[in-house]
Amino acid sequence: MHVNIRDLTDCSQTLRSVLVDMIKDGFEGTGSDYETLEGAKRPLEQLSGPGCIGRVAFSEVDSPIGLIGGLPCYHGHVFELHPLVVAVQMRGRGVGRALVADLEREASKRGASTLWLGSDDHNCRTSIGGFDLYPDVLAKLAVLRALRAHPFEFYRRVGFEVVGVLPDANGLGKPDIFMAKRLNPVA
Repeated sequence: MHVNIRDLTDCSQTLRSVLVDMIKDGFEGTGSDYETLEGAKRPLEQLSGPGCIGRVAFSEVDSPIGLIGGLPCYHGHVFELHPLVVAVQMRGRGVGRALVADLEREASKRGASTLWLGSDDHNCRTSIGGFDLYPDVLAKLAVLRALRAHPFEFYRRVGFEVVGVLPDANGLGKPDIFMAKRLNPVA
């Protein structure tokens, strides 16, 4: 499938409304505040900030089918991938993979050497969700696996590694799994 990716700044208000709905639908059932209308608007506002990267994937008929964001941190040496959402009906067709590759290129062009993300487990879909991870957090993280489909599996397939966890980040037994990937420098 051919995916055309353009900058978020080129999107009209009408397209941004479609993206808000996509974010809302894409995070439905995850326990994220992106499930609400106000929460789903927040990433678009954030990605419009200075130094941020916002990229939108379009189908062959020019409909938005995905969104990815990059937030600079550590003086631009690192970008946080936040968020990534693909229209529910377009999942499993390479849209997410294309968006991640595009964000990697854009962040590299800006001098970043690392891309990182947090992959929350709000609803016990991994082996570390729903449990007290203290003591010996890293031992529990070492055997991390998905119990039901979880985004960290996708991120592993596109080259990210688990680099840490923040226990109870979203409430007791609801950790945030940290993942990172080294970027190839752009010459």
